[in-house]
Amino acid sequence: MASVPAISKADWRKRLSGLAPSVSRMVEQAASAIDRRQLDAARRGLVAAAVLAPKHAEVLRLQGVLDQLEGRHADAVGILREALAVAPDDALIHTNLGSALRANGDPESAVGMFERATSLDPSLAAAWFNLGKILKAQARLDEALPALQRALELSPRHVPARVQLGDSLKALGRIEEAARAFREAIRLNPGNAQAWFALANIKTLPLSGAEAAQLGQLLRDPSLSNDDRVRLGFSLAKALEDGGRYQESFAALTEANLRMRRQLPWDAADFSAGIDAILASCARPSPASAPSTQGDEVIFIISLPRSGSTLIEQILAAHPHIEGASELPDLPAVIKEESQRRGKEFPAWFSDATAEDWERLGKDYLQRTRRWRAQRPRFTDKGLSNWQTVAAAIAMLPSARFVVCRRDPLETCLSCFAQLFARGQAFSYDLDDLASYWHDFDRLCRHWVDVYPDRVFDMVYETLLAEPESATRALLEFCGLPFDPACLRFHEVRRNVRTASAAQVLQPLQANTARASRYGALLDGLKAGLRERGGG
Repeated sequence: MASVPAISKADWRKRLSGLAPSVSRMVEQAASAIDRRQLDAARRGLVAAAVLAPKHAEVLRLQGVLDQLEGRHADAVGILREALAVAPDDALIHTNLGSALRANGDPESAVGMFERATSLDPSLAAAWFNLGKILKAQARLDEALPALQRALELSPRHVPARVQLGDSLKALGRIEEAARAFREAIRLNPGNAQAWFALANIKTLPLSGAEAAQLGQLLRDPSLSNDDRVRLGFSLAKALEDGGRYQESFAALTEANLRMRRQLPWDAADFSAGIDAILASCARPSPASAPSTQGDEVIFIISLPRSGSTLIEQILAAHPHIEGASELPDLPAVIKEESQRRGKEFPAWFSDATAEDWERLGKDYLQRTRRWRAQRPRFTDKGLSNWQTVAAAIAMLPSARFVVCRRDPLETCLSCFAQLFARGQAFSYDLDDLASYWHDFDRLCRHWVDVYPDRVFDMVYETLLAEPESATRALLEFCGLPFDPACLRFHEVRRNVRTASAAQVLQPLQANTARASRYGALLDGLKAGLRERGGG
């Protein structure tokens, strides 16, 4: 969103044409204040400039930029549209409006704005970067890559574009290229915490002792923001573990998690009460559910994070009938909208819904996810909150399958504790909360298996490692799929994988992925918490 550095002095003078010298100075000073994030000063300058030049495109543009920086995204969209009406061929206004539209929840319109900006000014690196970034977020990686590469051709030192490029390459399975992109970003900006975390988050790539030392040095900087300190802390923990320095790694991990816990408080008792409500409301199948083939297209993968769900999806996606769609937002969105329509939260309305309601909701879900059936007839959905709404999903989609991924509780909780998640998962930054969350998952999923034995299947990660062919055959049989040998060669499949396990699922099955034994007594508290809840 920076305004001045991306604009040459000549272009800047052109953007201010038509303004009186005194107003030009006000606008320049406001733009400079925006770049320094001195937003109050910028607002005062723009208010004064708007009194004298209320319809000038640059005054309007900077007001929109400021609105967005202050979190008023709808206001930003409105005023940037005013700016565009004044200067319809201005590529920078299109770029700023695209950013505002994206932030305001309209990604499709944002894509159009960024595409128009690149057409109007093919030399505008910011437009190519923003286009690539939003296409990547939409899993349109084959389109994102050339946009990001073009941004870097125009601006080789554009570190955020290099990090986005690396993330895209990683999702496409081009792991070595991704690592080179991240390391080049670090070379250009050694203190860039996002680049360091992206490099560390390639789980299969060890960090060196020199990199661990560099991370430790960066963390000694007292001026670091909390977000950067967290990213670097998780990265350092990974580097120290790679070097066999487990006690130091756990100390770094504990500190980084504590910082995240302060940012994302979690009420484990309140969450457990919510699971109690689901168990009470969904104690038996909805009487509205009737025999139907609706939902035969979808296989829901139900799991905690870091439990092998990406591996299960990769195995299924190797089958010629299945598209791996990863963590989709659509089931929670359908249920949330129905809750808003009824004026009460799920599961309070579960028993009130009729057969017609469930059929309508199921059709809504299938319509939202239709893109995932463009090439293959069936698809997977491994949204991380779907385990809480299995009863609703079965009522909506009676022929859907549900695969519960289970992994050793201690390994699951440790792996979550060692992961900085892109969003949400507030339960994962405290070991006792993790034990409680695991218990809630376990008891609710056992309920689903008991109530819906023909629709819900338990898949144990350790069994898959020990007996890959028999476990894979059982999984495919449950899903109503013929056996295909390609599912045993899942690591050869190149597809878009947008989770932390992207690099891991491109390797053959590893005989032993357990890590907890390395940490010994450091995990005694977690072990005790799991034992108290039946997981030890």
